[in-house]
Amino acid sequence: MALIGVACAVVVGAAGVGAYTLVSGGDDAGAESRSAGSAGEAEKTPEAVPTGPPSAAEVQSTAREFLAAWQSGDVAAASSLTDDKAAAATALKSFRKDAKAESVTLTEGTRQAGEVRYEVSAAIRYDEELDTTLDYNTSLTVVRDTRTGRPVVKWKPSVVHPKLKAGQRIVTDAAGDPEVTTVDRNGTELTKEEFPELGAILDDVRKRYADKTDGKAGVETRIVTADAEDGKTTGATGATGATKDIDTLSVLSKGTPGELRTTLDAGLQKAAQRQLAGKAKGSAVAIRPSTGEILAVANTPATGFNSALRGSLAPGSTWKVVTSGMLIDKGLAKSAAQHPCPKYFTYGGWRFQNLDKFEIKGGTFSQSFAASCNTAFISQAPDLKNDDLTAYARDAFGLGLDWRVGTGTFDGTVPVQSDAQMAASLIGQGAVRMNPLTMASVAATVKDGTFRQPVIVPQSLDNRTLARAPRGLSAGTAAELRALMKQTAVGGTAAEAMASVGGDKGAKTGSAEVDGQDKPNAWFIAYKDDLAVGAVIPNSGHGGKNAGPVVAAILNAG
Repeated sequence: MALIGVACAVVVGAAGVGAYTLVSGGDDAGAESRSAGSAGEAEKTPEAVPTGPPSAAEVQSTAREFLAAWQSGDVAAASSLTDDKAAAATALKSFRKDAKAESVTLTEGTRQAGEVRYEVSAAIRYDEELDTTLDYNTSLTVVRDTRTGRPVVKWKPSVVHPKLKAGQRIVTDAAGDPEVTTVDRNGTELTKEEFPELGAILDDVRKRYADKTDGKAGVETRIVTADAEDGKTTGATGATGATKDIDTLSVLSKGTPGELRTTLDAGLQKAAQRQLAGKAKGSAVAIRPSTGEILAVANTPATGFNSALRGSLAPGSTWKVVTSGMLIDKGLAKSAAQHPCPKYFTYGGWRFQNLDKFEIKGGTFSQSFAASCNTAFISQAPDLKNDDLTAYARDAFGLGLDWRVGTGTFDGTVPVQSDAQMAASLIGQGAVRMNPLTMASVAATVKDGTFRQPVIVPQSLDNRTLARAPRGLSAGTAAELRALMKQTAVGGTAAEAMASVGGDKGAKTGSAEVDGQDKPNAWFIAYKDDLAVGAVIPNSGHGGKNAGPVVAAILNAG
């Protein structure tokens, strides 16, 4: 028995040396280890990795070591005590830099199995004047690392804050855009409750111009998540994506609302909206010709799609104002000169006719315009190039350019067409598409003699570049167009609707045929002094009888 004991002692001793030299490392140690092995010494069996839940002592010591490292600001040491060093380091750095946590005090609380609760008291400082203390309770869980067997903190975002989840972080900064009070040109507040038809516009202009007002956003500590589709970079850690608020944790300061002044006139807005009451659909826009300022935007239904600014409809015979300017400029028409208005005219394989197949024998262009004679315009198609109307609408009336109104708009389209479609475009059919905004602008351009891009937010607020008509109207053409519209308002198709309107006035009616509708869309554009209005009442019939009274009432209210 004694001999066996000695032999065992020798073997254990040899194994101990071998283990020491392997841990020590180095070439000499390796050689010594190989020498020992070649001498027949026994190899040591690797020590087994501990398994099973950490003991109470391990949980306590690991949690205390982690909390102490975090509290001292040693992110590297704290993250090394977790099972996800990279994620832990990112989160702890973000808490200091993005949340503006100058320091944290961590107080250990109760323990249950592997979970340790603790209280966090974070000193948040946004600037020299704004600071607060963010107090809350959260917990961590100590687990055994399956690879090394050592106890570590199982990393998850809630270690930093109980409400924090993957993909989220805590930030302290100005909370979005400042609140905005939107007012009309006279300082009257415009609210969605009082003006529901302006709801989408008010939301849009606030979003676009909140940072241009004198308002100040409040400063908050809040949980945010990233919108990766936005592609922006935010936060001290370089996380990509524009932030979206999830939860506000603390308010360091309340914001002060800014005032956003629009060009709208609250009184005229109410009058315009009132004129559409009771109609299934309809829209109208009022513009000041001398400035291009939008004074009213009315729609019915009051909520939903804003057809007044964004609609895309054939404008019917109101478009003849633009076509007339082109014909006058080209020497193809003159208000006092004789002009053909036959019952029919065929072009591009299509036969066009007038309402009730009327004709004017030996009449003037002024008479044809006032009576809204289709063939008077169609008959000029043979003398026009396919792109003449497109170019003239853009160059003289600014239509189809990139208007920067201050809110979303459809600025009209006049595509180049040929044959019968080109001829139809001359009378506002074909593929010509407009809305009350663009057609009110046509009337305003005639009245003032100059295209002034419509605006609903003053240009001075952001110094944006407004669209300009490359050529504009000549003084002579503008004068003739005013004479044509005045004749229509006093003795033509618009006379009945405009009878109650005094002052310097002009008008044009329109009825646009639409496939699938029982009746045409009724159009009417007019001006009185320094006010121009365009309106459409879909599926209602003749423009003078259905849209005309709406426009006349708005003009009188203005």
